[in-house]
Amino acid sequence: MDLAAELAAARENYTRSGLHEDDLATDPFVMFERWYAEARDAGIVEPNAMVVSTVSADGAPSSRTVLLKGFSADGFTFFTNTASRKGEDLAADPRCAVLFPWHPLERQVRIDGLARQLPQADVEAYFAQRPRGSQLGAHASHQSRVVSGREELAAAYDQIEAQFEGQPVPVPEEWGGYRVEPARVEFWQGRPGRMHDRLVYVRAGDGWRTERLAP
Repeated sequence: MDLAAELAAARENYTRSGLHEDDLATDPFVMFERWYAEARDAGIVEPNAMVVSTVSADGAPSSRTVLLKGFSADGFTFFTNTASRKGEDLAADPRCAVLFPWHPLERQVRIDGLARQLPQADVEAYFAQRPRGSQLGAHASHQSRVVSGREELAAAYDQIEAQFEGQPVPVPEEWGGYRVEPARVEFWQGRPGRMHDRLVYVRAGDGWRTERLAP
């Protein structure tokens, strides 16, 4: 079978579970906590890995994987270089989309919302507990910039390592965090015959309403 035919025939019939309206928690954050715990307990590698999609000032979309580093009733947080492509996109347009692809459980969580920069105190508190190697790397790598090769990055890392030898590593000026404040949160559960369950929380004033979407 050639690759084109193989791809056309590739599919799984999702039969693990279903999602009913009665299964939903009162708000999406409680529901997310429940599903996240199940993904973690199922042994999914990096269950906090999420795809963040942004759009540039001229309308070009872009997606990448980052790590969720916290969530609460205020939203979902991650940290990154604010001068990166994603940071530039979010500065121009804070609207973004987030996707948690938990394939082994035949589940997805989709979030649409606005990304707001976190207070500097929150950024410093998180940066301080990162591994030292990651702290140094945040200084050495100007994310999304063109470099001549791996050697340039290695030299920059060595320089930063020498500069801060025996000292705490401060937060780089171009490094920060974002909280995605959701307007919609969709819980997607695969079902046989592609009749998937899609239940969505939609922001309604100070609360939420729920909807079922056709698959």
